[in-house]
Amino acid sequence: MQEQLPIAGPMLGAALTLVGLLVSWVVWRRRGAAAGLRGIAWSLLPLAAGLMGLMTIAWRLVTDLIGFFASLVFNPVVWAGVAVAGLAVVLWVAGGVMRSRGVGVRGGAAPAAEKGRPAAGLTGGAGAPAGQGAPAPKGRAKGAGAGAKGGGDAELDEIEALLRKHGIE
Repeated sequence: MQEQLPIAGPMLGAALTLVGLLVSWVVWRRRGAAAGLRGIAWSLLPLAAGLMGLMTIAWRLVTDLIGFFASLVFNPVVWAGVAVAGLAVVLWVAGGVMRSRGVGVRGGAAPAAEKGRPAAGLTGGAGAPAGQGAPAPKGRAKGAGAGAKGGGDAELDEIEALLRKHGIE
């Protein structure tokens, strides 16, 4: 597999290591030995990758990606594929918007406002639909308490007092 560029990987790794060592020397002078040693450690990694053959793989990957993107630019069939993918994204988003508004939905699926959940922008106080007040906290405490006699009421009263204190109802 390495018959094409047998020496290019280690050479590229060595060149990158030399650049990294120069940067590490500057870092050593400015920030001290600890930062310089860490820089040297990072600088040796491209040389190690080149000696193991990973730089050759990386080089081939980069050249293949460049060739792929060059063929993307000059191939009208590829542009047709990009247009179809774009159309798919637009249709997906439009379907989601229609579904959330209840447009074009049959039978079982209803918009959020009809299911008891307020639609965006239609809330009164505390998440209730417009025109209604906040639900009574005792109704929520009974469902949440599940058998506890008023253990949740004191906590809810405390929370309500804090909300009223800050002008939130």
